[in-house]
Amino acid sequence: MTDGYEDPGAAATAQLPAAVARVTALADRLGVPHAEVFHVGRLSYACGVPESVVRALLSGRPAGEPDVQARFLQRLDLLRRTRLKPNGRKHTQQEIADGAGMSRQQAGALINGDRRPTMEHCDALQRFFRVHAGFLTAEDPEALAGALQRVEQELLQKLADRERAAAGAAEDPLERLLQDHGVRGIAWRAAQLPTDQHRDKVAEWLDMLLESVKRPES
Repeated sequence: MTDGYEDPGAAATAQLPAAVARVTALADRLGVPHAEVFHVGRLSYACGVPESVVRALLSGRPAGEPDVQARFLQRLDLLRRTRLKPNGRKHTQQEIADGAGMSRQQAGALINGDRRPTMEHCDALQRFFRVHAGFLTAEDPEALAGALQRVEQELLQKLADRERAAAGAAEDPLERLLQDHGVRGIAWRAAQLPTDQHRDKVAEWLDMLLESVKRPES
């Protein structure tokens, strides 16, 4: 360890490239801009990793990893700045202490870095700020990979919704007709017929089709 920094574990680091690749593939499939799914500010908010480190890790560059104490203080500071009360103000030390089930002296010592946190402290603070387990302790690559996995789940849900909608449209004869030809296409084809009698016959067929697939009134 040097200057309070250490190299992240290999297992934590390995998760990140795989998560980036999966999110990239899903975004491309759905036509979602990469700037949206890899929005640095939103990812930093979600995982507690500083924006500069998020940017470096997404680019594949190594980033210095703070030790457990420094990481805890960094993430707790971010929570206090971003998870505010309904009136837009920070939670006081007393409010944090009361919500986390500890004394004000304990809360103050943790916030000021005068006391090393235990796992019980971390769990209590994470519950108070309503963030996921490990928010205060996960190494930067692992934390960012976790945030991207949640983005991946959102994209998978969008993909499933789109495929369900497409399947429903394919089962509807009227939707199939409109998908294959479109209203303008049907009208153009009818206009190419040689006589009004032919065009009337097309209109009659369309009326019969519409009647046969008429949807129930909502």
